[in-house]
Parts: sequence; C-alpha cells; structure tokens
Amino acid sequence: MERAPASTATGTPLLALSPAGLYCAAGDFHVDPWRPVARALITHAHADHARPGHAAYLAARPSLEVLRARLGGVELSTLAYGERLRVGDATVSFHPAGHVLGSAQVRVERDGEVWVVSGDYRVEADATCAPFEPVRCHTFVTESTFGLPIYRWAPQADVVARIRRWWECNAADGRASVLYCYSLGKAQRVIGALGEGPGPIVCHGAVETINRAYRAGGVALPPTLSADALDGPAASRSALVIAPPSAARSPWLRRFGDADEAFASGWMQLRGVRRRRGLANGFALSDHADWPGLQRAIDASGAPRVLVTHGYVAPMVRWLRERGLDAAALDTEFGGEDGDDAARERASTDAPSEAANGGRGGPR
Repeated sequence: MERAPASTATGTPLLALSPAGLYCAAGDFHVDPWRPVARALITHAHADHARPGHAAYLAARPSLEVLRARLGGVELSTLAYGERLRVGDATVSFHPAGHVLGSAQVRVERDGEVWVVSGDYRVEADATCAPFEPVRCHTFVTESTFGLPIYRWAPQADVVARIRRWWECNAADGRASVLYCYSLGKAQRVIGALGEGPGPIVCHGAVETINRAYRAGGVALPPTLSADALDGPAASRSALVIAPPSAARSPWLRRFGDADEAFASGWMQLRGVRRRRGLANGFALSDHADWPGLQRAIDASGAPRVLVTHGYVAPMVRWLRERGLDAAALDTEFGGEDGDDAARERASTDAPSEAANGGRGGPR
C-alpha cells in the first residue's frame, strides 16, 4: 500500500508524553489524559480514556450521551465526525473508530504533519456505532490489546448465533442465562445483535444506564428490563441476564437461582482464561481489533511511523520493525479489553499480565 508522504514539519514533535498524558504543545491540549488538565480531547467514554477532573472536554458528537452518563455535567463540546477545528496552531478532527458509540480517532495536524491517535478501535462493522474509517497520517498511535497472531475473531454473526443457542437451551431447561459483558459497548453490541429471544433481556443497573444513553444517542436496542420489573419466577427462568463482570457472585444474582453463567470477551479465545474464571461457556467477542485487524488499520493509515500503546506492545513493535516501519512503544496508562471495568471498579481479571504483554499499561 502506498505510504503517506514524508512530514514537512521539523523540530518539536507534534505530540509528546507529559506527566498528564499525550500532549500537543501547538494546540495546548491533551488526548485522553490520565491527570487533570485544562483541555482534554477524548477518544471515547471508557473510564481509562475519559477521566473526570478536566476543565474542558472535546469529543465526537455521537459520544455526547454516553460521556454525559459517565462524567455528568462537565464542560463538554463536540464536533461532528470529520469536522475540523483550529486549536492554537494545530487543527483537530474526530474520525470513527468502530469501538463503542461515539468512539473516535483524533487527527492532529500542524504545518503539513499529521498524527492520528486511534484510541481503541475495531475494524469489523457494528450496528451500534459508526464503522472504523482509516485516516492517512505520518504517525499512527495504535493500541495492541490483542496484538498476537493467536487472536483472530470469528465473524460477529457466528458468535452471536452461539450465544442465542446457549440462551435457548437454558430457557428450555428452565434456567436463566447470565452473560457477563463490559457495561459500555460490549453489552449493547450483544443486546442489539440478539434482538428478541425465548425470554426477557434483563440488565444490571450499570448496563441499563448505558442502554438509556445509547437509545438517547439514536441507537435502536430491543426492550430490556431491570430485575425488579420481571414478571414472576417463570420470566426469570427464561431470561438472558446482562451484567458486568464485577457482579459475579454478588447478592444481586441470587434472584435468578441456578443460572448458567458465561462471559463475552476477547480473552475467551484462550481456554485457560475461561477455566480460571470457572465458566463452562465463553464467547470470544471483542470491541477491539484482532491481529489481522490491527495490521489492516496500520497499513490503511499509510503511516511510516507507528507508536504502540497498551496490550502486547513489545511483540507488535518487533513485528512492525521487521516490516520496515519506524515503530516504538508509547508508555501510557490505558487499559485493554477490560480497561473500562478495571478503571471504574478495580475489579480483578484473568487477562494476561503486563509482563506477558511486554509493556506497561496492558490489560489488567
């Protein structure tokens, strides 16, 4: 694939790490900062990227409702996808990342030099958010949550069909189906793709809050209920219960009796992870790009320089250098597949360790 032309800019890098995060001196702003700053550009509403305490926020317009649900009444401005804004001596814009509702890649340009900070992204299209759009640049900042060749996702439709069959079998046996999903993004993808089934879809309060934000943002989801709205024991026994991983073994789940439990996560591709969680069923469904998806996104950017943040950082950097790219690790405080729940609840997970990932800031 044709690469982007060489940068015409010289001197100070367009973006550089500061104690608060990735900083653009030309525009005096940070992208997804992890310490309070005066002006923050936000890629998406997951808690490891959209943190409280900043004086002013700028994000893609479709993320408005979920950011409000997460951050409350902060000073928040938005731009439509592709709309450009001059900020100091830099020009910024947001472009779809395909991760969750309103997720965006942040394009930053100064004097002909272009950087793209991709945040978290997924290249397979999903009905609950705008699909990933490649953006040409000189420097591409990429995640590497699933940056090993073993991670190759089956088509979403196939995984959803397996979830439906599991739900139908449990309902036929008179048992509720409890599916653990991260509350922002994954839960809505599953609910939207499944539609109606053999019983009601019951959502934990953390999930239902985000469902409301998605609906307010224009995303059509099938009807969902709170546990208190269930119509008797029979409805419970045929229900699909969507709950965050932190709800496992909680008193909230006791009302569903002898339920069958499963987890929807990219980590479920590894049988050892599923076994350590004590689950008979796991569905490898992720909001992040798999190994081929990461390669496609990097190639489509046309960038001769790639900075790799969280996940399997060291293996990805080595692979890219072998392909002739100028690649390096970028030390950040972002999480991975489980970064949102970990940042919000500090719940423990069985994702691979940072040491195995080859870099700080990997899944935890």
